[in-house]
Amino acid sequence: MVSPSARTDQAAPADPAGAVTALTADPALADELQRLAAAAAVRLTVRAQLPAPGRWPRGLVLVGADLAPALAGRRAVTHEVLVVALDPAGGRWWGDEGQLWQHAVAVGAEQVVPLPQATEWLLARLARVCAPTTSARVLAVVGGCGGAGASVFAAALAVVAAGQGRRTLLVDADTLGGGIDLLVGLDDVAGLRWPDLATARGRLPGLNLHASLPRAGAMAVLGWGRGGPVDLPPAAVESVLDAACGAHDLVVVDLPRALDTVTQAALERSDELLVVLPAQLRAVAAASQVVAAFGGNGVATSAVVRTGQGRWSGRQVAESLGLALAAQLRDDPHLDTDLSEGLLPAQRPRSHLHRAAAHCLDRAAQPAAA
Repeated sequence: MVSPSARTDQAAPADPAGAVTALTADPALADELQRLAAAAAVRLTVRAQLPAPGRWPRGLVLVGADLAPALAGRRAVTHEVLVVALDPAGGRWWGDEGQLWQHAVAVGAEQVVPLPQATEWLLARLARVCAPTTSARVLAVVGGCGGAGASVFAAALAVVAAGQGRRTLLVDADTLGGGIDLLVGLDDVAGLRWPDLATARGRLPGLNLHASLPRAGAMAVLGWGRGGPVDLPPAAVESVLDAACGAHDLVVVDLPRALDTVTQAALERSDELLVVLPAQLRAVAAASQVVAAFGGNGVATSAVVRTGQGRWSGRQVAESLGLALAAQLRDDPHLDTDLSEGLLPAQRPRSHLHRAAAHCLDRAAQPAAA
């Protein structure tokens, strides 16, 4: 890939509808660009005619090396433009590289993109066209001790958020857990699981990811499936989580109490870590170890405390851990029965679980204090 010059003008933002236009009369180049656009999930329009002066297409424009000389006198100063050429070995540079560089400068292109050498770069650039400009709120949830109910609370956050109309992703980061997709009734729904994404690299189209996962309504779930544990490369985890953040309003990550690859990547992208625990002495002691282990990641950490008759208050527990209190909830004697009967966590709007999850979501939506 060649940078033709340092431009003084700035490219205009891409068309929010995800439109890309290719200006080329070369059938081979047009076919290759159509293939790449389909892989990046963007809409591509191919035009063999030159645009009228001052009437460049909106959004990202890919100028074929065959038409670059003819467009040299029609510099685009308010659009994103790339000059694209097939491999010189294929005889489609339409002149030597120096001449193509000069044409790119005259057109006002950001880059000269040789294919197939720069295929991965162009795929990433195309994927950015349809990427949302906002990023999801990310809430990570971890149990302060074994059996704290962290997975149930993570699922409750996702269920309540989706019920509010937010595009939500519930991520199971615990390879040895019971499967959060089972908890929300999506274990038998077709879609991608973590093992299917182990080879992911670079920028993924987030909306494609959402559409490919098991989902119900506004909630999608990324779990492990019923196979054995799979070691995920850090690059795959980062690519998937970045795509998830770009395509959802909220991402909820159910974490194990271990700092593995998925956990580290999730914490780096989290706005808040919620530590769930009951108001019991041994649970507080265990949670203090979790807080100490996870605290080095710099993410804001708060407590969600399950309280009951004769126990400490949620505020007392949170203060003993040196944390803010995100929510407290009373144990629900009907929860196990509800789950066994197929009800989703927090599906009952008047339940303590629903109210606590809604309170956490409202709290997370507030701007951070200065």
